Amino acid sequence: MRKMRTAVMVAAVVFVLFFSNGLVLGKVDNRGLLNPDLLSVNLTLIPGAAAKGAVCLDGTPPGYHFHPGFGSGANSWVIQLEGGGWCNSIKNCVFRKTTPRGSSKFMEKMLAFTGLLSNRSEENPDFYNWNRVKLRYCDGASFSGEGQDQANGLFFRGQRIFEAGMEELMEKGMKNADQALLSGCSAGGLASIIHCDEFRDLFPSTVKVKCMSDAGFFLDAIDAAGGHTLRYFYAGVVGLQGVAKNLPSSCTSHLNPTSCFFPQNLVANIKTPFFLLNAAYDAWQFQESLVPASVDPHGEWKACKFDRSNCNSTQIQFLQDFRMQMLDDIKPLTRSDQNGLFINSCFAHCQTEKQDTWYANDSPLLGNKKIAESVGDWFFDRSPVKAIDCAYPCDKTCHDLIVK
Repeated sequence: MRKMRTAVMVAAVVFVLFFSNGLVLGKVDNRGLLNPDLLSVNLTLIPGAAAKGAVCLDGTPPGYHFHPGFGSGANSWVIQLEGGGWCNSIKNCVFRKTTPRGSSKFMEKMLAFTGLLSNRSEENPDFYNWNRVKLRYCDGASFSGEGQDQANGLFFRGQRIFEAGMEELMEKGMKNADQALLSGCSAGGLASIIHCDEFRDLFPSTVKVKCMSDAGFFLDAIDAAGGHTLRYFYAGVVGLQGVAKNLPSSCTSHLNPTSCFFPQNLVANIKTPFFLLNAAYDAWQFQESLVPASVDPHGEWKACKFDRSNCNSTQIQFLQDFRMQMLDDIKPLTRSDQNGLFINSCFAHCQTEKQDTWYANDSPLLGNKKIAESVGDWFFDRSPVKAIDCAYPCDKTCHDLIVK
């Protein structure tokens, strides 16, 4: 059986943080060590960013990790926007600024580049020799906020951070790019949706520019108690951080700003070629949007959340309905050959960053192709990619995340 389950322990020594209010999916290595076999890339703080007001939640300058391209990839660029949840209240944002997702003071000084950012052809066949960048996430609103709370020392400057990051990379050589890919995972995947056409406009029309979102298609879905947990949460993010002014007018002209923070209301108007990679049963959305602890006070979902084989028929149908909503909401992306899809029926989250899900011997498959192969086929126009999986539990190649 090729299905691999990755158990994620939430304990005193935290490996992955799941906070239903605030920081989400932030990795912490309590040893402070990196695998010596992996490419480790230094953190660079963006010079002059603070003078432009492009600062993290606590006022420190934002940063990025950059590994230069070589050979045939010397003028090709892939930008990965980091994810890590959002903060929707003063309390949550004050806490967040004491973490790497709110301050460059706490960011890892080195990051391992794996998956889409790997420099090895055997791990990343199409993009290994490109200029590869990870732009760190320290604003809490998917690189889209604009505001300030002086009383609490909070700066909501996500939009300025994105702009300052792009200006810095253009000066580093991205202005000479002949092809570029904007990507992002989770909250960074949402950011890649919001900023896709803005990124395209940085380059001449002769440059090949495309965008990809990995695990960024967050649905305005009904939770297990019949409410809208994520809608309520997003309303706090959008209102507190002044996001509305930076959302596409093609959406805000007819929908409220909170609705326009949901990808289902944005993707139809993206003009740039776009690839959506998402698990149909996204692990984060299952845990934090569909069945957060607040809507399951008696623990009726606990066994199901830990192991899908423990789900009863009603719970399975609830998850199947979520998948069907996702498939319905992505229909606008299926209508153009310039777009690509890889929707696997897994309980996963962020599959481009992890080597085992991006390109390895037992990576997830759709149509007998791994994620890296499908993304490459789409980007280089080798073949159309509209890969949509059959419903759970048919896919035996998943690398599922299980939260304990």
